[in-house]
Amino acid sequence: MIFDVSDPLLLGPVRSAMAGLATDTPPAFAATELLRLVLQAHAVATLCLVGLIWFVQVVHYPLMGNVGGNAFVAYEANHVRRTTWVVAPLMLVEAVTATLIGTLWLPDEAPARVFAIAGMILLAVIWGSTFFLQVPCHDRLRHGFDRSAWRRLILTNWFRTLAWTARGFIAVVLLTDLTAAA
Repeated sequence: MIFDVSDPLLLGPVRSAMAGLATDTPPAFAATELLRLVLQAHAVATLCLVGLIWFVQVVHYPLMGNVGGNAFVAYEANHVRRTTWVVAPLMLVEAVTATLIGTLWLPDEAPARVFAIAGMILLAVIWGSTFFLQVPCHDRLRHGFDRSAWRRLILTNWFRTLAWTARGFIAVVLLTDLTAAA
């Protein structure tokens, strides 16, 4: 078991957040429920992104090569705009909840801390890959289909695909362990 829900170190950082709860709610129960909610939101956001990145990697990006020259600029603009509406909220929820889990609620000596920190490192890899590898490819593609940029996009997106897959595993481990501990 990674989490000990009765551990005062687990409860400490969330006590101030619990001040608004009804006084008949035991603090340990309230803290555990808040942590469970954060872990659930984290797992949902992360697993949605895992499914999405695999779809993009295996289906969507490879099909970009079939769009055709005349329609590609509009296609790429729509792809970026629409994808942002789906991905940005999930990435934000994932980043906030991963930060809360990794920095505020897990005691230093908890085995879960290793998973949380590994997840945060993977998150940094994902965000770094997004902004330093995939965004420049999309910037080139927005001017028209460029076979080199397209191939680079598909190749470098494997970093995000594998990192998000590992994050999905971590999110499930953290959530499952807390559920088993409660």
